[in-house]
Amino acid sequence: MNETVANDLDEPRLIADSGVSARVAALAEPVINGLGYRLVRAHVSGTDGCTVQIMAEKPDGTMLIEDCETVSRALSPIFDAADPIEAAYRLEVSSPGIDRPLVRRSDFERYAGHIVKVEMASPVAGRKRFRGVLLGAEGDAARVRRTDAVADEQEEVVLPAEDIKEARLVLTDQLIAESLRRGKREAAQRDEESNDTNMAVDMPRRRKTKGNGAANRRPSHHKGD
Repeated sequence: MNETVANDLDEPRLIADSGVSARVAALAEPVINGLGYRLVRAHVSGTDGCTVQIMAEKPDGTMLIEDCETVSRALSPIFDAADPIEAAYRLEVSSPGIDRPLVRRSDFERYAGHIVKVEMASPVAGRKRFRGVLLGAEGDAARVRRTDAVADEQEEVVLPAEDIKEARLVLTDQLIAESLRRGKREAAQRDEESNDTNMAVDMPRRRKTKGNGAANRRPSHHKGD
């Protein structure tokens, strides 16, 4: 993982949402940015009736349960007023998780060297699905060295972000180990800051959810509440 990659709130998402998820994202993103976070993904699914999932992170890639709660409290009245979902729904704010989606150019750079799965909206070299080692960014595209190539297929491909439907890290021992090392460094930094200011800093309270890392679940929202 490339820890030197600079991130900022203004960096656009190259892989965006569609349909009703795009409407939710349009409402959520300026609010999230105003709080100092970045939107990773908005997704509306039929899970438990209807779930509006918001993935967000700080510019450095971190997102604690307290951050999820902050974002959720800010978004709830916005969604209630704009009413982007016609049915009753539940709002879920979470970190991207270890096996996270990659949506920005800096994501392709930061996670170079790790295994990714990419699904294209339009075929590249006759295929829509690719798996391999992420080699970084090439303009607004991801360069991948394929591990699923067969005879007569090119090993390296450049996948334009505008045609990517989803790009996601694959959970591997290497990715988990680096995530744990990063977590220890962040915990040590928080302890140091706490000692400097004589203020207690709570350790992150993470609850495992399938594929999403820490999550904050709120009660269902009903149209007209």
